[in-house]
Amino acid sequence: MAERLPPELWSHIFDLAADEDTIFYPGLQTSMAQSTWSKSVWGDWTVRTPQDTINIIQRRSYATKKSIITACKTWRRLGTEFLVRCLFFDDPTKLRDLCGILDRDSSLGWWARRLHITHFLSGRGPRMDDFETPLISILQQCPNLEIFIVDWPMSTAFGPIADTLGTYCHNLRTVHWHVPSELLSKVIWALDTLPNLVSVHVEFDAAVKESDAITLGSAQDVKLRLPNLQQLFLKGFCQDFLEQAIGWALPMLRSFSFNFGTSQHDVPDVVSFLAQHGTSLLFLDLNCIPALDVRTILDLCPILATFCFNLDWKITPAPNPDADPDHPEDEAMLPVTLANRPHAHIMHIGLHGCLYAFGVGYAAAYADADPVRTIMIHQTNDRNFKAITKATFPKLERVRVLSPTVLQDLNENNGPAETCFGRWERWWEMCTNMRVRLEDCSGGVLGNLPQDPEDEEYDSDELAEGEEYEYVTDEEVEEERSGSVSITELRQLLEECRRMSEEREEESPFQFFLTQPNGYMNNPR
Repeated sequence: MAERLPPELWSHIFDLAADEDTIFYPGLQTSMAQSTWSKSVWGDWTVRTPQDTINIIQRRSYATKKSIITACKTWRRLGTEFLVRCLFFDDPTKLRDLCGILDRDSSLGWWARRLHITHFLSGRGPRMDDFETPLISILQQCPNLEIFIVDWPMSTAFGPIADTLGTYCHNLRTVHWHVPSELLSKVIWALDTLPNLVSVHVEFDAAVKESDAITLGSAQDVKLRLPNLQQLFLKGFCQDFLEQAIGWALPMLRSFSFNFGTSQHDVPDVVSFLAQHGTSLLFLDLNCIPALDVRTILDLCPILATFCFNLDWKITPAPNPDADPDHPEDEAMLPVTLANRPHAHIMHIGLHGCLYAFGVGYAAAYADADPVRTIMIHQTNDRNFKAITKATFPKLERVRVLSPTVLQDLNENNGPAETCFGRWERWWEMCTNMRVRLEDCSGGVLGNLPQDPEDEEYDSDELAEGEEYEYVTDEEVEEERSGSVSITELRQLLEECRRMSEEREEESPFQFFLTQPNGYMNNPR
């Protein structure tokens, strides 16, 4: 069968089958990326985050490519490049094996475009610094690398790794780094050597020694110019980074995300940063516990199309010139306004927080322990939500509650608590009257929880233990019908390849990838 079609057509078919468009997209996921519902073999519905989804896509893509190269010698020769285009690991110990493979055949590194090392062990397991040498060797042999994502914390290893990226990976467009805050100077120098970056995500951990002040040295005088940077995501202890970035040239910046986690002290000067770079932003995501000056921020970002903020913020009402100075409490009772003037471009609003809004999950237990504080948070949520109006945002189309935790808690409770059901009704009516769609983090209507089809039948014995059962949506069916290439036929072809690979006794040239007992490469699901 392989000889019936020219190699160019087989390569095109393999490219379609690998389904790597999402994997190689240079932009990083934002908080507005949709979560999805998944169902386990035990029948439980769980919310799958966008990060989990992209990891599953990479695993499935690898499983498909593995089946291709084990089908026959011709397909192995033509499909080898697809196998190494995306290198995805959830265990850094596999880097040593990959390093050995590339040392034996350095030409394989030419095809690598994405290297993603994700972290599933929650602080346990090996340290990324222990694999500095093999990772550097791999990067030196991947000159066409475009995406480099390391979710594992890096400390001493970051400096040498960053130097290697600047020396060998000139095509790099997307990076995701996780470093301690005292390595800020190395981050600045690394960005200076990578002018082609389009998307940057940097997560800063607290300094190893809190008493040590962050010293930048000569990096303090660097005025970075990143002419292609369109997306910047900062997380954690990024105060000093943001202070330095105020003076940088970021002419193409269109998306800025800021996540300060649970910290409540020394909040970075976001307003000053936006005063310099906010005029060109289309997407702005601010997620922190302390309230920021929303009205000033929206004035600094006049062309925003998407704005995300924390609905738990205690936003002060706009100053009232007629207020009685002897009764300041009267001003506190004024309605909240989110903008000094109507914002002409915002179409999408994302809401962080809201963990207490519907009385489910952790909030249900917390309400019994501290009912007064819970009531105050409820009032804050209501006042802020009431401020989301067509008068302030005339082009508003959708409001999305962003927390996957809220959605999971709603599902487990089968909806809002009885005491909070009225809140959901009020928010729903407000949005309906404005012809605005109120959504949860999956993009579905807030309040529509997943239901088991009445006629659903599936054989649980066909699913491996721990494997998730998924439904095909109407949109996916329509995509298959309208596609220029029959996806169904490709799937049948790949299924035949898998059966052939099971029958073959010949060992694959990538035996490491096929036989690792615990890593992603041997666990495509």
